[in-house]
Amino acid sequence: MTTNTKSVPVIENGETVFIPLNKLKKHPKNARKTPHSEASIESKAASIAAKGMLQNLVVEPERDSEGEPTGFYLVSVGEGRRLAQLLRAKRKQIKKTEPIRCVIDTANDPFEISLDENVTRTAMHPADQFEAFRELAEHRGWGAEEIAARFGVTAHVVKQRLRLGAVNPKLMQVYRDGGLTLDQLMAFALTEDHARQEQVYENLSYNRDPSFIRRDLMKANVPATDRRAIFVGAEAYAEAGGNIVRDLFTEDRGGFYEDVTLLDRLVIEKLERIAADIQAAEGWKWVSVHIDYPHGNGMHRVYPHPVELSEEDAAAYAAAQEEYDRLSSEYEDADELPDDVDQRFGELEAEIECIDALCHAYDPDEIARGGVFVVLSPDGEARIERGFIRAEDEKPEPEEAKPVIDGVRVNDDGEIIEDGDEDGDRAAAHDAEDEDTEDDGKPLSDLLVRDLTAHRTAGLRLTLGEQPDVALIAVTHALAAQTFYHGVDAHCLEIRPVSTSLGGHADGIEDTAAAKALADRHAGWAADMPRDVADLWGFVAGLDQASVMALFAHCASLTVNAVKQPWERKPRAHETADRLATAVVLDMTAHWMPTVRTYLGRVTKAHILAAVREAVSDEAADRIAGLKKQAMAETAEQLLAGTGWLPPLLRTERPAWLTDEQPEAPTAEAEDAPEAEHAESFAVAAE
Repeated sequence: MTTNTKSVPVIENGETVFIPLNKLKKHPKNARKTPHSEASIESKAASIAAKGMLQNLVVEPERDSEGEPTGFYLVSVGEGRRLAQLLRAKRKQIKKTEPIRCVIDTANDPFEISLDENVTRTAMHPADQFEAFRELAEHRGWGAEEIAARFGVTAHVVKQRLRLGAVNPKLMQVYRDGGLTLDQLMAFALTEDHARQEQVYENLSYNRDPSFIRRDLMKANVPATDRRAIFVGAEAYAEAGGNIVRDLFTEDRGGFYEDVTLLDRLVIEKLERIAADIQAAEGWKWVSVHIDYPHGNGMHRVYPHPVELSEEDAAAYAAAQEEYDRLSSEYEDADELPDDVDQRFGELEAEIECIDALCHAYDPDEIARGGVFVVLSPDGEARIERGFIRAEDEKPEPEEAKPVIDGVRVNDDGEIIEDGDEDGDRAAAHDAEDEDTEDDGKPLSDLLVRDLTAHRTAGLRLTLGEQPDVALIAVTHALAAQTFYHGVDAHCLEIRPVSTSLGGHADGIEDTAAAKALADRHAGWAADMPRDVADLWGFVAGLDQASVMALFAHCASLTVNAVKQPWERKPRAHETADRLATAVVLDMTAHWMPTVRTYLGRVTKAHILAAVREAVSDEAADRIAGLKKQAMAETAEQLLAGTGWLPPLLRTERPAWLTDEQPEAPTAEAEDAPEAEHAESFAVAAE
C-alpha cells in the first residue's frame, strides 16, 4: 500500500521566502516567556497596516519526530509581528494565507537569536520620540487621530507626546542630560509658553516636585475648581472666547482658566442677570452685585417676619406633612425605597419646603426702602443677601430734646435748668409740685413719678436677683431687643451689647465656613422674631428653657471680642478670652489651617521652620532650610497639611475636666435636674 505525500521543497539557509501566515508557528525555544501585551500587538498591527512589514521574520522549518519537514515554519525572531498579522487576519483585514516575508536560519541557535534581538538593541530616547511625533504633526499635517492609527496607540497618548515635544528646547536638552525627570518634564508641558517654562525652571531650588512646578506655572491663571470658574462654567467661558489650559498628564479637574479678566466679567454679568430677576420678582428698591461680599457696608439689616399662612396653604401643608409622616412610618424598616415612593418623598419635601418659605415674609415697607446684595459664594453659587437699608432710606427717628418737667426744663440728671443755668434750685420745683397736686384729677408730677419708679427699680433689682430663671429671660430680652431691632429702646436692663465687626481685622474672614454658619444661625433667629418689639418679651418668655438658653448664648456670642490691637493694653481681657476658649473647648483646627495666605507667607523663615519642626520633624525642617522665603512657605504648607498644627495664639488649653485625674462629667440625669427644678419659674414668667 502506498501513501501519497506532498513533497516539501528544500530551502537553503539565509534565503528570503514568502510563507503563508497560517504556516507560521511560535518557536518553542523562543527566549521570551512573558507574553506580548495586547497593547503591544495592537500597535504593531497598526504600524504594519500603515507601513507594511518593515522587518522580516526569522524562521526555520518545522520537522517531525523522524526529521522530516512538516510544511510549517517556526518563528525564532519576530513573534510579535506574527501575532499582529494574526490579529489583522482575525479582523478580516488580510487573508489567513497572506504571504509573510521571512528569512530562513538553520545555522544559528533559535534560543540565542531570539534573546539577541531583545538584548542587543538600544531603545530611542523618549525626547527623540516626543520631538519626532511633533514633527509628524507639523510637517506632514497629521492630526492626533491619524498618528494614533498609524502607530497603534490612543489619540490621548499622541496628544501627550505632542505636548511633550513642544516643551522649551532648552528644557528638553536638560531632560536628555538627566537634569529633569520625565514627571518634571510633564509638569512643564502644562503650558506651551516657552518663556514661562524657562522662568519657572530658573527659579527652581530644592523643591522640584511636579506639583510645585505646575502650581508655579499656573499661579497667574484660575483653576477650574475656583468658585468663579464653577459659577460661569467651562462652556460659557469657552463660548466667550476664553482658553482653558489642560494638563494631559494628571487629573486637572477641569484645567486652568487663562483669561482672568474675562472670567470676572462673565461672573458679574451672570450675577447681574440673577439680581435683575430678583428685583423684578420681589420689588426691592435696589440690587447690588459683587464678586466678594461687601463687608463693612455699615447698613442696617432687616429680616423676614413670621406671617400666618392662608387657609389654603395651611391645609396643603397639613396634608403634605400627614402623607410624609404616613410614608415614613410605612417604610421605616425598608432597606431600599421603591422608585415611585422615593420620588413621592422628594415631591413632598419640595412642597413642604415651599410652604415653609411662606411662613416668613418681609414687610412691604422694608422692601420698598431696602435692597439686596447678590454675591458669589465660596462654593461657586449665587449668594442672595436681602434686607439691607441704606442710611438715606432709614425712617427718621424722633428728635431728642431736653425733657420738660411741669413746664421746667431739666438736664440729663433730672436737675432743673433755670434761665440757661443747669444748677438751679430744686426746692422751687418741689414747691410747684405741692401746689399742683392740690388740683383734683391732675396727673402725678414728673418728679414724683421719678421718685416712685426709683423705689420700684430698687425693688426689681432685689427681687430679680433672687430669681435667676426670670433674670435669664430679662437679660435675653435685653440682648435680643438690641440685636434684632433697630433704633428702639424696648428693654429696661442697662446692658449694652457691642459687636465688633471682624471684616476689617482679617481679610476674607466673613467668607469662612465659621462666619457663614454664624450668619445662618443669626438669620434663623431673626426670622423667628416677632415683627413688633413690644411682643418680644412674650416671645422670649414663651420659649422652652433650652431655646431661651440658645437665644441667650447666640446674643452673648456676638459680643465676644478677643482681637488683639497693638495700641490696646487689656491683658486681663485676653486672659479671660483664653479661659472662655478653654471653657467651650474651642478647637481652631476646625476653623483655620496654616497656608501661605493665612500665616506662612506673613511670618519670618524662622517661624516657618519652627512650625515644620514642631509639627513634622527636625529632618523636614532641615530639608527646606535653604529655600527662598516663598518656596519655603509653599513647601511648608504642604508639609503642615493635615497635621493639625496651630500657632500658639490659636491654641486652647486643655480644660481640667478633660484630664484623666478629674472625675467624670455630670450625668444626663444630673444635667436635667435644674431644668425640672426651674420649670415652674419659666411658666410663671411666660404668664
